[in-house]
Amino acid sequence: MTDEVKVLALSGMLGSGFLETSYKRALSWDPDFIGCDAGSTDGGPTSLGNAECSYSKAAVKRDLRLALLGAREKRIPLLIGSAGTAGGDINLSWTVEIAKEIAREEGLHFKLAIIHSEQKKDYLKQKLAQGKIRPLKPAPPFDEKVIDKSEHIVGMMGAEPFIRALEAGAEVVIAGRSSDTSIYAAIPIQRGFSPGPVWHAAKILECGAACVAQRTRGDCMFARIGQGYFVMDPPNPEYRCTPVSVAAHTFYETGSPIHLYEPSGMVDTSTAVYEAESDRVVRVTGSGFVPTKTYTIKLEGAEKVGYQAICIAGVRDPVLIRQIDSWLDVLRDKVKQRVGEMFGEKAANGGYIFNVRIYGRNGVMGNREPLKDRVGHELALVMEATAPTQEMATGIMGMAGHAGLHQAIPQWKGFTSNFAFPYSPKQIARGPVFRFNVNHLVEPADPYEMFPMEMMKI
Repeated sequence: MTDEVKVLALSGMLGSGFLETSYKRALSWDPDFIGCDAGSTDGGPTSLGNAECSYSKAAVKRDLRLALLGAREKRIPLLIGSAGTAGGDINLSWTVEIAKEIAREEGLHFKLAIIHSEQKKDYLKQKLAQGKIRPLKPAPPFDEKVIDKSEHIVGMMGAEPFIRALEAGAEVVIAGRSSDTSIYAAIPIQRGFSPGPVWHAAKILECGAACVAQRTRGDCMFARIGQGYFVMDPPNPEYRCTPVSVAAHTFYETGSPIHLYEPSGMVDTSTAVYEAESDRVVRVTGSGFVPTKTYTIKLEGAEKVGYQAICIAGVRDPVLIRQIDSWLDVLRDKVKQRVGEMFGEKAANGGYIFNVRIYGRNGVMGNREPLKDRVGHELALVMEATAPTQEMATGIMGMAGHAGLHQAIPQWKGFTSNFAFPYSPKQIARGPVFRFNVNHLVEPADPYEMFPMEMMKI
């Protein structure tokens, strides 16, 4: 076993970009492998529900091209997880096709492992009947009906499927939904390094250069992982890691500041020590790991709730702003009446959703906003209509925007124009909309049964 594993993380998400100069500098440090997370739930459920990547093909292809060229030049593995943002089969296939296209254009040849993470509905129903699925709080109800109406459900794989692919001879691994950290933990775990520092380092690496003190854009990160320690060293010479910046990123996106949960166990950072090796490099020691008694995989699912249209309207009249809530109540009643006239009473009584977000007062936090009485001199109303069809949603939104434009204000006499529309047409069709409907753990028989693998020569 070597003394260290050297890891190059491209960025926080494939397609988000990184500096080519940083990347080439990191390659000159002879990494043992290159990794990149390609997924996120930051943008909501649409990438899973509609099987679309949140980045364009051009953005993903640029990053993946550089990654493939560097990995093949150095003859080191390239590991990509959560392909196509959500990691479902369509997302995965989309990313694989980009990799094949790059290989044809650049004359690259490699052994590719494709690891699937989308789950069969019959398999999940079987696990449900066996009592092998349980909720993560907060989680919506889960039964066979939820499984059936889900557009896609994925499992978040651990490090084991990546290790299996590498042991089968893969030089490039493109995987479906995976734990962000598993991408970076797989090879050090495979090589026998202690899991505490490995998983903790992987946690820091999965967001690329997000762990630096002052980040101006996304970029690469480099790590050295040894027995009982890891070192974070940004390849961008303008960036620097500090003990505070690295410790702070340990807390990022976690329910606990000291405990991080993976399929195979819990990372314990309560005794971790963060020390500066230089003014830009940080060494971390003391990270622990507690193996789980029951191996579990997190499930993510999304279902379609309808089709949506929106209308954005600016309001600057102080008279209207002072009574915006009561005025919107009148608008909602008017919309309901017109929906009944347009689509029938059944539609008016529960067949659509009309919602207004008030930016400039509580548009971000809604009812949780602590400064409810603080209102600016102008507001942005984001009105949205959700309905069973796009035609209905767009029709409701067009009507509601016009109704609000000329709705009377009690203090004024005569005709009014209340809104400033930044777009024409004022109603904007958003297409299908989704919601997450699965946030549960499943107990597989082993770490592999949920993640079938294909091997091919490119």
